[in-house]
Amino acid sequence: MTSKLKVNILADGGDNAIMTSNGSGTLTLNNAALKNTPAFLAFPSGNQTISAGAFTKMNFATEKYDTDSAFDTSTSLFTVPSGKAGKYFFYASVCWLNSSAWSGQYIMRLLAQRSGSDLSDNRGFGYHTGSEEGGTVQFSIDLAVGDTVQFQAYHNSGASRDTYESTGTNRFGGYRLIGA
Repeated sequence: MTSKLKVNILADGGDNAIMTSNGSGTLTLNNAALKNTPAFLAFPSGNQTISAGAFTKMNFATEKYDTDSAFDTSTSLFTVPSGKAGKYFFYASVCWLNSSAWSGQYIMRLLAQRSGSDLSDNRGFGYHTGSEEGGTVQFSIDLAVGDTVQFQAYHNSGASRDTYESTGTNRFGGYRLIGA
């Protein structure tokens, strides 16, 4: 039995094409279209002090990987690079240091912005009960070139509190699911 694939148009020939044809029946698989890039994973270089009652951007100074140099460790911002618009998935986690027993609500926020205006504010909530603990937040979103995403933490304990960083307990990462 012989199988045939017949189509008029496979794609526009851009980076999002899964296959291309030379017009003579030869199909070429575009491996770049199958990769979830850009992709990054970043960690802080140590504990971070978070003031009470205000969202604070988490600082991530170390990258495990960054396929397209889209994450900036000096600003802790992911920026969609040229030609890489599409649907993205982001995730982040925070762990609180139990330097002194405290109780209170904490919020983790992945904030996407376009031209400095909020595009999407995605939150995860937890309640600190006095031990070393934390949580995670994740979301997916359709982003354009130049859009940014950052990770922020908040708590309402009445005093500044420290996050706890030990071998990647705090992290911020993401990757493109599909192109625009």
